[in-house]
Amino acid sequence: MSMPDEKSTIYSEKNFLVPKTYIAIDLKSYYASVECVYRHLDPLKANLLVADESRTDKTICLAVSPALKAIGVPSRPRLFEARQAIHDYEVRHHTTIDYICAVPRMAEYERISAKIYGIYLRYVSKDDVHVYSIDECFIDVTPYLGIYESAHELAMTMIRDVLAETGITATVGIGTNLYLAKVAMDIVAKKTKPDKDGVRIAELNEESYRRLLWDHEPLTDFWHIGPGKARRLIQAGMTTLGDVAQRSQWDLDWFYSPW
Repeated sequence: MSMPDEKSTIYSEKNFLVPKTYIAIDLKSYYASVECVYRHLDPLKANLLVADESRTDKTICLAVSPALKAIGVPSRPRLFEARQAIHDYEVRHHTTIDYICAVPRMAEYERISAKIYGIYLRYVSKDDVHVYSIDECFIDVTPYLGIYESAHELAMTMIRDVLAETGITATVGIGTNLYLAKVAMDIVAKKTKPDKDGVRIAELNEESYRRLLWDHEPLTDFWHIGPGKARRLIQAGMTTLGDVAQRSQWDLDWFYSPW
């Protein structure tokens, strides 16, 4: 693993004591945030859709700003669905919502994503970063816990730099494996109160995962459980991951039971 000498030394001396720790970072409403910053608008407050309205009304919106999501616009709607949601809100609240429909600019999104990746590399080795998508990544922060007080501190340091240099905020999950980091980010962080910049950070380990999420519904909130898989689990009598774990243990006990 290619890391600065100081970090390598700290890790080699303490690796038998430090448990594995990962962080997952998701850039909030990424495409919409890039477009808001370009227009000198607050990404958390501006009403903006990323879609090419020169195409049909059925074109898919690549992103919806948090402010529009807050009034009921879905995350990845077709343009007509987004407009209908905005209209419905206007009717219910007797108001008018002014919004921007920004044409997608993929080259710009890739440029800003590369810039943000470069910010991460100020703090961690590229060998410890797994780029999951243009706006998400996983980082093994275990080797750096001898330098920073916690994974939380390291994560906050990085995303503060991202915010200062790009205007884009982030949500972070911290976990003892990649799955727990991702679920902490996707589910638990969304329930936490954001700070003044909209940043949310949540942590999970095996124990807190069972305590907080064993009874969580719907199953589709969990990473890699889509509608089809959730439907099959429900048909088999499993509506939560607690049900899945209980059934798995029952099957295991049955398999190894003496005859």
